[in-house]
Amino acid sequence: MARFYGVIQPPLDRLVYRLSHGRTSATAWLAGLPITMLTTTGARTGLPRTTPLLGLPDGEEIILIASNYGRPGHPAWYYNLRADQHATIVIDGQSRDVVAYELHGAERERDYRRGEEVFPGFTRYRRWAADRTIPVLRLRPDVRTPRGEGTAGRPS
Repeated sequence: MARFYGVIQPPLDRLVYRLSHGRTSATAWLAGLPITMLTTTGARTGLPRTTPLLGLPDGEEIILIASNYGRPGHPAWYYNLRADQHATIVIDGQSRDVVAYELHGAERERDYRRGEEVFPGFTRYRRWAADRTIPVLRLRPDVRTPRGEGTAGRPS
């Protein structure tokens, strides 16, 4: 069931997000998980790409785990952030610009375990993706843009 959910969840989240005018997603509504709408610049296309993700708040920062539902490869949004670390997030209708930093070592492990506490599925994903290290990223406020002046209007 978890693998099936990995296929249907992103489009369902995007649909509910649009229908609710950015107020909620299917995952947030059904499971109560903190969903972050992440808009990156496509690494190949240069076009904006919006993806619903489980975002773990940590003060002003957000932790993202690039599990890709335990599939063999990293998710596209991870490669987009590697190509351009600047992005926009929307949480609870609030938009802000962020900069992504990949975590390593003890810091990565600590934040991955935090993700497992919020969503136990990350434990299963780590097992399924045993041939790769699942990246963990921290999104920090982009100091180049004044707070509250994000680019949420960018098309996805």
